[in-house]
Amino acid sequence: MPDNQALSPEQIVQIAVRALDAKSAKDIKVLHISEKTVLADYFVICNGTSSAHVKALVDEVDRQLSEAGEPPIKREGARSDIWILMDFGCVVVHIFTDEARKFYNLERLWSDSEEVPLSSLLSP
Repeated sequence: MPDNQALSPEQIVQIAVRALDAKSAKDIKVLHISEKTVLADYFVICNGTSSAHVKALVDEVDRQLSEAGEPPIKREGARSDIWILMDFGCVVVHIFTDEARKFYNLERLWSDSEEVPLSSLLSP
């Protein structure tokens, strides 16, 4: 995690979840993974209804977090439109098509991680 990070991991998660919710992302899940790995503190996982919807979700998360001073460090999968990973250092956002999400099933791989209730992130 960079030391000069402007936002906390929790703030990044909240902005990402609200951006995804605003663009009608499907089945948003937030996993607190810091006890399980050094990869990140949180995974945000969701899916879109089509590759165009996936792109719209990615663009909205990118826009909102960039405006908040946290552009993604790295973006993977932009050419595939079935799974796009956005790395914000302490938070990794995974945006899938429905089929790709079922195939990769990250929730099963990380099933021993704590799931963060969305109600705490979407309420004002």
